[in-house]
Amino acid sequence: MSFFKKLKTGLTKTRAQFTKGLDAIIPGRTVDDELLEELEDLLITSDFGLDTSVSIIAETRERFRSVKGNEAEAFREVLKEVVRDRLLAVNVPEAEIDKPPRVILVVGVNGVGKTTTIGKMAAHYTGQGKKVLLAAGDTFRAAAVEQLQEWGRRSNCPVVSQGANADSASVIYDAHGASIARGMDILLADTAGRLHTKSHLMDELKKIKRVLGQQDLNSPHEVLMVLDATTGQNAISQVKHFHKDMELTGLVVTKLDGTAKGGVLVSLSEQFALPIKFIGVGEGIDDLKPFDPVQFADALF
Repeated sequence: MSFFKKLKTGLTKTRAQFTKGLDAIIPGRTVDDELLEELEDLLITSDFGLDTSVSIIAETRERFRSVKGNEAEAFREVLKEVVRDRLLAVNVPEAEIDKPPRVILVVGVNGVGKTTTIGKMAAHYTGQGKKVLLAAGDTFRAAAVEQLQEWGRRSNCPVVSQGANADSASVIYDAHGASIARGMDILLADTAGRLHTKSHLMDELKKIKRVLGQQDLNSPHEVLMVLDATTGQNAISQVKHFHKDMELTGLVVTKLDGTAKGGVLVSLSEQFALPIKFIGVGEGIDDLKPFDPVQFADALF
């Protein structure tokens, strides 16, 4: 099955609410204030968020002025274009780096599946012919190191670890040095899940970031936050705090197949001007792929 088909299938719950809502609202209607209000409400209940929903409808209405006729079906197409274009606007390509490895620090709250996500990212990059090293920086969660080592075996990537309760910054520092010495293309660094409200745990992440900069002033090149799509708008407050402390460069949204709240992806990208780097729509090793705004809009609508 192609990833687009998986994405379309994965968005079934979101589409059941959003697209069926469109189908219930639009046929046979003309574009008026009542219709716009109903569409705005639909976006909000599909987890696009209040501000994003209002803004999207306003822009769609403005663009629609240049469309001949006043049929709601045409408005629907313009709405799809607006959603797509807003995602494209922040979906910037990876910046070039002066020298490898590209260091990607992966963060997030407890239970979002960071370690699994890193394993799938590793498989994606090795599939591109990249040499990838994994850093087992989650030293607090039971079996996290073993879990990452298993993903290393599955994706054919070496793993640097120091066992449970080791200092996370030390592990990642050593892994960085090893990745430089071995001529790796990418270092993927796992970290322990933490609540954004725990300042001492956020300070530990800042320490990891400082330590990485000691061997390469530009490191980490990316700080990606993993989010569970099923949390919906709760993800907004998570990103807000992590972004303030860690200057995130992108987001990874998983479990889109398990929720009707897929619209939160648009809300997140819009509110923080952060690109969605990867999305996950299943449990398989190939079910995490780089985000494609055009595919997403097509699958959503």
